[in-house]
Amino acid sequence: MQTFLFSPLNQFGVIPWFSFKIQKTFLDFTFLNSTLVLIIILIGFVFLSSLTINTRKNEMSFNLYQNGWQLCLTYISALVLGVIKDNIQSKTGSRFFPLLFVLFCYIFFFNAIGLIPFSFTITSHLIVTFTLSLFIFLGINIIACRIHGWKIFSLFLPSGTSFTLAFLLIPIELISYIFKPISLSIRLFANMMAGHTLLKVIVGFAFKFTGLVGILFTLQFIPLLVLIPLFFIELGVAFIQSLVFIVLISIYINDVINLH
Repeated sequence: MQTFLFSPLNQFGVIPWFSFKIQKTFLDFTFLNSTLVLIIILIGFVFLSSLTINTRKNEMSFNLYQNGWQLCLTYISALVLGVIKDNIQSKTGSRFFPLLFVLFCYIFFFNAIGLIPFSFTITSHLIVTFTLSLFIFLGINIIACRIHGWKIFSLFLPSGTSFTLAFLLIPIELISYIFKPISLSIRLFANMMAGHTLLKVIVGFAFKFTGLVGILFTLQFIPLLVLIPLFFIELGVAFIQSLVFIVLISIYINDVINLH
């Protein structure tokens, strides 16, 4: 308990709980604390989704009067549709709504669940955010290749560029294009790790005063009062970073659909 509070970086540790290895093979099934969080998020996402749907008489329909969960789902859907409308200048932009909607919900859950004590912030690990960004980026490029074919390479050579200037612009455009998933993953990872670390530092600072007596004991309430607004600020950061992630993804989609 004390080690967890006094060491802010312990919350980011990947801890194996139990392992199952098959003899004479390289198969190793290890259950991690991150695995449990992923399962909880998946179950929670399915459960919250079921609250927005009626299943009477084996028919799925929405209520005439929306409940709180349906209103929340409506607001999120409108938010994602607004992102698509503002950033994807194409009539087929609505086709990417399921992708961006699910991405927003899951990334927000990944960010917010780390605010629960003794939980695990999945997006605080660069390997997770980079893998997510890379596979989405590869998928976008596969779609672009199917739409444009060899014309996709016009991304690296803006129209109207002279032949001499092309030798300078093509390497620059290529490097910046490759670094898009890297910058996307680092942005999400850095914001989540920094904010959650700050919260844990303040919690540990308040915990140190619990052993004091007299008037010094009241000093623990100072960091606790600071912790309350910081908690809501970090919750807002979790929401904003989820929104920024899908905004950047939609911009990348627009770039490959509407070439230079």
